[in-house]
Amino acid sequence: MQFRIGHGYDIHQLASGGRLFVAGVVVSEEMSAVAHSDGDVAIHALVDAILGATGGGDIGEHFPNSDARWRGASSGHFLAEAVRLAAAGGWKVVNADITVLAERPKLHAFKPAMTEAISHHLGTTAVNVKAGTHEGCDAIGRGEAIAAHAVVLLTRNV
Repeated sequence: MQFRIGHGYDIHQLASGGRLFVAGVVVSEEMSAVAHSDGDVAIHALVDAILGATGGGDIGEHFPNSDARWRGASSGHFLAEAVRLAAAGGWKVVNADITVLAERPKLHAFKPAMTEAISHHLGTTAVNVKAGTHEGCDAIGRGEAIAAHAVVLLTRNV
């Protein structure tokens, strides 16, 4: 068996109005991410982690914000494509660990739904979603931005 680890990171400014998606779940209808797509930082970080583990580049190469096809697109589409590309190379996600950083909205109550949504996309129940703050430091700490880190382990039978 072969293993690979990937790490991804994403950050978006927050704006009033719209809907904020995190890990495929609407967590607020009072704010949204400033982004070309739906701005789901957790999924964007996860896509980068999967692509990185496979040596497949990054989310911007596959879904550039200069391409009108991706304006307002669901990040779930990006994740499905990353999983498909990994599978085409013989890779399967073993587990995923995601940390979302935000002062607002509070995410604790959404964690089970986020975990379930990501598990569905990855085809594994070995998914963990954590939520933290920046303790008032920087744009995230002031509630002006939201960010996420994701780490994945992939395996391939040889």
